[in-house]
Amino acid sequence: MSDERRIQEVLARYVRATDRRDGKTQGALFTDDAIVQIYIKTGQDSQEPFGEPLIGGAGVEFAVEHFMAPHPKGSSSHHTTADHIIDVDGDNAHMSAQFIVYSVKASERPEAGWPEGVFGAQGTVRPIESGYYETDLRRIDGEWKIVKHSIHMDMPIAVPGA
Repeated sequence: MSDERRIQEVLARYVRATDRRDGKTQGALFTDDAIVQIYIKTGQDSQEPFGEPLIGGAGVEFAVEHFMAPHPKGSSSHHTTADHIIDVDGDNAHMSAQFIVYSVKASERPEAGWPEGVFGAQGTVRPIESGYYETDLRRIDGEWKIVKHSIHMDMPIAVPGA
C-alpha cells in the first residue's frame, strides 16, 4: 500500500471514530504532543480559532469522551471526506481534505410493522457541517500519526451561554 493511501486511511479511521464517539480509537491516531485546533468562519474570507487547542492523543480522547454529545436514540452522524491532497516528504506528510458531516435519524419501526406500500430507507439524512481538514503527519516506527490537525469550519459555532 502506498504512503498516500496509508495517510488517507488515518483520516478514514479518524472520522469513523468521531461518528462512533470512540475517543480511545481516535486518540490513538495522534502523537503525544499533537496539536488540534478548530477554526470557525467569522466573515467572507476570515477565520478565528475556536476554543483552546487540544494537546496529544490523550487530549483528543478526553474531548471526545467528555465534550461530544452522545447521539440521540435512533440517530447517528456520518462524516465523508473528499478531494484528498497529500504531499509526502520522507517521514513527514501533509494532507488537505474537504469534509461534510451528515446527521442521520432513523425512523422508528411501527410495532405492527411498516404500512403496506412503504418502501426503502426510512428516516432522514441532512448535512450539518462542512469544511476542510489540514493535517500534518509523521511516520513513527512505520506508522503514520497525526502531529497537527486543523479543522477549518465553513460556518461559525454557537455555544449556549457564550
